[in-house]
Amino acid sequence: MHDERTRIEERVQRAHDQRIKPAIYAATVPLEVEAWQAPGEPVSFEEAAAARYEPFAMNTPWGPPWGTTWFRMRGQVPAEWAGRRVETVIDLGFVGDWPGNQAEALVHLVDGRPLKAVNPLNQYVPVANPAVGGEQIDYLVEAASNPDILKDNFSRTTPMGDKLTAGSVPLYTFQRADLAILDEEVFHLDLDLQVLRGLMVHLPDHEPRRHEILHALDRAMDALDLDDVAGTAAAVREVLAPVLARPAHASAHTVSGVGHAHIDSAWLWPIRETKRKTSRTFSNVTALADEYDDFIFACSQAQQYEWVRDNYPHVWARIQESVKKGQWAPVGGMWVEADGNLPGGEAMARQLIHGKRFFIEHFGIETKGVWLPDSFGYTAAYPQLAKLAGNEWFLTQKISWNQTNKFPHHTFWWEGIDGTRIYTHFPPVDTYNARFSGEEMDRAVRNYSEKGGGTRSLAPFGWGDGGGGPTREIMERARRLADLEGSPKVVIEHPDDFFAQARAEYPDAPVWVGELYLELHRATYTSQARTKQGNRRSEHKLREAELWATTAALHAPGYAYPYEKLDRLWKTVLLHQFHDILPGSSIAWVHREAEAEYARVAEELEALTAEAVAALGAGSTRVFNTSPYDRSEVVRTSAGTPAFVEVPANGSAPLADARPAQPVTVSGRLLDNGLVRVTVAEDGTLESVLDLRAGREVLASAGNLLRLHTDLPNYWDAWDIDSHYKNRYTDLLEATAIEVVSEDPLEGAIRVTRSFGKGSKITQTISVRADSPRIDFATEIDWHEAEKILKAAFPVDVRAAHSSAEIQFGHVQRPTHTNTTWESARFEVSGHRWVHLAEPGYGVAVLNDSTYGHDVSRTVREDGGTTTTVRLSLVRAPRIPDPEADQGKHRFTYSLLPGASIDETVAEGYSLNLPLRVADAAGAPEPVVSVEGQGVTVEAVKLADDASGDVVVRLYESGGGRAQGVLRTGFPLAGAQVTDLLERPLEDAAVEDGGVRVSLRPFQVLTLRLRRG
Repeated sequence: MHDERTRIEERVQRAHDQRIKPAIYAATVPLEVEAWQAPGEPVSFEEAAAARYEPFAMNTPWGPPWGTTWFRMRGQVPAEWAGRRVETVIDLGFVGDWPGNQAEALVHLVDGRPLKAVNPLNQYVPVANPAVGGEQIDYLVEAASNPDILKDNFSRTTPMGDKLTAGSVPLYTFQRADLAILDEEVFHLDLDLQVLRGLMVHLPDHEPRRHEILHALDRAMDALDLDDVAGTAAAVREVLAPVLARPAHASAHTVSGVGHAHIDSAWLWPIRETKRKTSRTFSNVTALADEYDDFIFACSQAQQYEWVRDNYPHVWARIQESVKKGQWAPVGGMWVEADGNLPGGEAMARQLIHGKRFFIEHFGIETKGVWLPDSFGYTAAYPQLAKLAGNEWFLTQKISWNQTNKFPHHTFWWEGIDGTRIYTHFPPVDTYNARFSGEEMDRAVRNYSEKGGGTRSLAPFGWGDGGGGPTREIMERARRLADLEGSPKVVIEHPDDFFAQARAEYPDAPVWVGELYLELHRATYTSQARTKQGNRRSEHKLREAELWATTAALHAPGYAYPYEKLDRLWKTVLLHQFHDILPGSSIAWVHREAEAEYARVAEELEALTAEAVAALGAGSTRVFNTSPYDRSEVVRTSAGTPAFVEVPANGSAPLADARPAQPVTVSGRLLDNGLVRVTVAEDGTLESVLDLRAGREVLASAGNLLRLHTDLPNYWDAWDIDSHYKNRYTDLLEATAIEVVSEDPLEGAIRVTRSFGKGSKITQTISVRADSPRIDFATEIDWHEAEKILKAAFPVDVRAAHSSAEIQFGHVQRPTHTNTTWESARFEVSGHRWVHLAEPGYGVAVLNDSTYGHDVSRTVREDGGTTTTVRLSLVRAPRIPDPEADQGKHRFTYSLLPGASIDETVAEGYSLNLPLRVADAAGAPEPVVSVEGQGVTVEAVKLADDASGDVVVRLYESGGGRAQGVLRTGFPLAGAQVTDLLERPLEDAAVEDGGVRVSLRPFQVLTLRLRRG
C-alpha cells in the first residue's frame, strides 16, 4: 500500500506542477515596456511621470542595490479575449517566494492612482472581468531593487546593508510583463488540489479520510487530459467535489483567521523603504477586499498608517473605506510594534497613547487589544499598561521560538507585577504569517495546549516581515477549509470577535505570572549600543523638556507650551523603539540613520529645555533637578568646577556654597569620602570597596573586572548570545596607565587605561564624590573587536536569593539559582537603570545610564560565604546583518552603589540618568508637583494633550510595597481626577488641604489630571 500511495502522490504532484500550474494563464501577449532609472533616492510620481523613458526589453538586467526604476507599460486587450478575465502579469525577476526582501513594485495608472503592488506570489494586476476587448493599458510602475540581505541565510557578512557600501551592479533580470487570460476553472482546480493534498499528507495513515482523499486524487488525474488541461479542468473538479464537500466533525477545532501583513518598520531595509512597503501592501489588501467580501485584515502600527496618509492619499482613502465596510481592522493600539523589554515606562505608555489616539481620531475606533506577534520577549509591566490604555486582550507569537522550554499555554490570563491580569493568546499555529497549508492546520490542532478547556485559536494569515499580506490563493484555501472533514474549521473574523468568544468559553484559563521571557535573542539587550544609548537619553531628555516646559507654561507669562514639537519628537523616539531598531537587529543603514536621528532629537530637546528655563527669567545661577527625588550631590558648574548642591525633586535651587559632611581624600590608588573607601588594584580592577557605614567589605573578589568573551552564536549574530560564550574569555588585567585625575575635596577620581584585542582601547574614570556612596565608572571605549562581547563584573559578598532588575514602573525579581531549566535559560536578562542584590539587612546595586543586558550568578566560596556576581554587558561585535556593528567610540557610565535599599537604588537610578542642569535663571517657582510619602515616584509631568491647561502627572509605587502619600502642587489646585493613560477621567481624586491624597498598591501606575485654580 505504501508503494501505491507514493505512486499516487507523485502522480498528482507532477501533474500539478508541470501541467496545471502553467495552464492557469491561458493566453498571453507582451506589453510594450520603457524604463527610467531614478537617480539617488526615490522620487515623486509627478517627477517620474515627467521623465524621459527609453525602450526596455525583457531578460534585461535592471536595478542597482536600493535603486528605483520606473517602467512605462502599455498595451491593448485583444478583441478575441472578450468575455474572459484578463490580468497583467509582471515578473521583475523575483528570487524565491518571499516578497519582503527583494524586488517589489507599485503599479500606478498614469493619473497617479496606485492600483496594486506586484511581488513573487502576487504578480497580477486586474484589468477586466469580463473584458470587452480593446481595453487600453497604460501603467507607470515604480520598481524597487532592494537587495536580498538573506541571500546566504545569515551565514556571511554582506555590504548590501547600506547604500553607501552596496555598489551599483544591477541585481535583477526582468522576466515578463504580459497581458494574460486567467482561466478561472484551472485556477480553482489548482487550489482544490493544494488543499486536498495538504490535508491528506498530514492525516494519520490509519485515518480512512486520508485514503478517501488519496483515491479521489487518483481518479481526478484519470479525468485530466494533460494535453487539454483547460478543457478538462471542470471534469476534474467534479471528481474532487464530493471529498471537498464532506463537513468537518462537530468537535473540530476552530481556527479564527484574520488577514495580516507584518511589516517591520525597519529591518533588512531602511525606514524610507518601509514607507513604500506600506503603500504596496495596503494597495494589495484593499484590492483583495474588493474581491472577497468575507475578507478581514488586521493591521497595527499607527506610524505606518500616518506614512500612508501623508504620502499616498489614494491608498489612505481606500483604507478608510475598507474600515467603514468592516473589512479592515485597526489593531494593537501602539505607535509601532515596539520592543517588548527596552522602552522605558513612560515611553511604553506613550506607545499606547499615541497609537490608540490615532485610530480614534482617524477611524472612530478604539482598539481593544495589544498586537505584538514578533517582539523579543515581553515585560511584566505590560498587563497593567495595556489595561490602563483601555485594552482587553494581548496577542503574541514569538515565544514559540524558545530554545529550551516550551511555553505551557496558548490561551491564558497574564498577570503583571501589580496584579493586573489581561486575557492573552499565543496562536498554536506558531506563525504570524499563516497560509492555511495542511501542515499549519495540523500543527494548530496538535500544538494547542488548552484542549478540553478551549476549542479555538487565532491564525494571522498573509505574507509578512517585509509586507506582502494575504493573497487570493490564501483566501481560497481558507474558504475550502471553512467546513472540511479532517481539518479544523476556518472562520475569517475580527480579532476582537475571536477574543470575546475565547474568553466566553474559557473564562477560567490558566494564569501566567511575570515576564514573558524569550529564550532566544538575548543579545538584543546589548547589540548596537549607540542606538540603545540614543533611546535612553532621548527618553530622559523628553521628561526634562516636558517638566520645565510645564513649569514655564504655569509661571512665565507669554511662554507657549510646545505641544507640536514635543508630539513630533515623542513620535520619532517611539518609531525607533520598533522591535528591529532598538534591539539592534537591523542593517547598517538603519542604525546609521538612527544615530543621526537621536543626535537631532537631543539637540532639539536641549533647545526646548533651555528655552523653557530661560523663560523663567535671568538673574542668578540655579541648579535644576528633573529627578522625582530630592538631591544632595556634587555638580559641575558652567566653568567646570565641582560644587555641592541641595535641590528639591522636580525643582531648582540656587548654586549655593553648601558643604558636605566630609570631604573626599585621595591617597595613591585609594579614594575615601567617609562613606565608602575604594582601593584600585595594580591591574586597575577594584581591590576593595569598604562600606564604612556598615563596616563591611562589599566585594568578594576583584570588582569591575572587564572580561572579553568570544561571542559567535549558532545562528542569529545580532540577535543571539548563546550560553557557550562563557567558556572562552580573556580578562583585561593589563593597565597601560593608572593615574589620579582629581583630588578635589568634592570629587576624587582615578583613571585607568587599557589596550587590548585588535587595537581596542578602554579608558575608565573611577570617581567618588562627597556625601555619596555611589562609585561611578565613566567609560570611553574605542572598539575594534569582531564577534566578541565585553562584560563588567561585580562579585559582591552578598547571599542574594534573587536579583531585582528595574523594568517599566517597577522591578522584577529573578532567582539567582538554576534549579530548573526555566532559570538556567535566563543566563542573560534585561533591566533598565539598575540591578539590585540583597540579603536581609544589606543590599548592593549596579546602575547604568545606557545599557540593558546583564547576567547574575551565585557561587559558594571555600570560606563558606556566598558570592553573587552581576555582570553588565557593555558592548558586542556582531557582524550580521551589520558588518560594522558597534565599531568605534562609545561613552557611557555605570556605577556601584553599596549599602543600598531598593528605594535608594530607585533614586540613584534617576540621578545617574538625569544629570543636574546648571543655568542662569531668576528665583524659580516652587516645583510643579512634589510628593510627601515614601515610595510614590513621579514619572512624568506635562500639560494635558487637549491643550486645556490642566496638568497631567503620572506616578507609581516604586518599591514593591504599598504607599501612602500626598501630591502637592506649586500652583492653586481647583480639582483632580484619576484618568486612564489617554487622560480620560475614571473617577475624582481625593483633594485634601490643597493636595491630592494618593494610596497605591505595589507597582501601581496612577495618572492624575490636575485642574488649576
